[in-house]
Amino acid sequence: MRAVSQYVKFTYERERAHIAPFDELAELNACRRKLLDLGLIGVDSNGIGFGNLSVRDGATRNFYITGSATGGLPKLSPTDCVRVVAYDFEKNWIGYEGGAVPSSESLTHAAIYESDPLTSAVIHCHDSGLWATLLDHAPTTSKDVAYGTLEMAYEIMRLFKAVDLQSRQIFVMAGHEGGIVAFGKNLEDAFDVVMHERRASTPCMQNDFHERNSSRHDG
Repeated sequence: MRAVSQYVKFTYERERAHIAPFDELAELNACRRKLLDLGLIGVDSNGIGFGNLSVRDGATRNFYITGSATGGLPKLSPTDCVRVVAYDFEKNWIGYEGGAVPSSESLTHAAIYESDPLTSAVIHCHDSGLWATLLDHAPTTSKDVAYGTLEMAYEIMRLFKAVDLQSRQIFVMAGHEGGIVAFGKNLEDAFDVVMHERRASTPCMQNDFHERNSSRHDG
């Protein structure tokens, strides 16, 4: 199956049409609820969903990730997620199981799991104020690299080697305004990283985080 969404920039191939309920789904929904309440994931004024989450499947290279266009849903079921069971950066390709379209950031998540075996959860959210505060002060991808691309996956792997991204657990997408990615040993850990950075930021940032921008995408 070739990518049909304008937001998905890789080739994806479905290996099985359904996935069984997975243990981490409750944790995923609990974290999404908090992010939705804060406006860090959701749907923008143009009706486009933004934000995506994933959890590693045990100790494997596989991971469960929220499907494309699910950012605004209040609660997800297994049909709203996919299980990524294979990926090839050189071919810009992923293999997956499930009925949804894989998140446009699936290769981004894959690059993090590939770079850090201790990471078991990833959050991609949007916060304009925090993004501006952390830009070039936290690990930051090149402004010339677009979200969801093979180049973004390689840029993330470069950051893991060039700076202490593994301990910082958060980076900013300079070429994707508002885009922030945090990761950790589980979703609670990754969420706490985002909250810590928000608390440490200037008070004026708190008045800014609900702002939307046209660079958001469908997850």
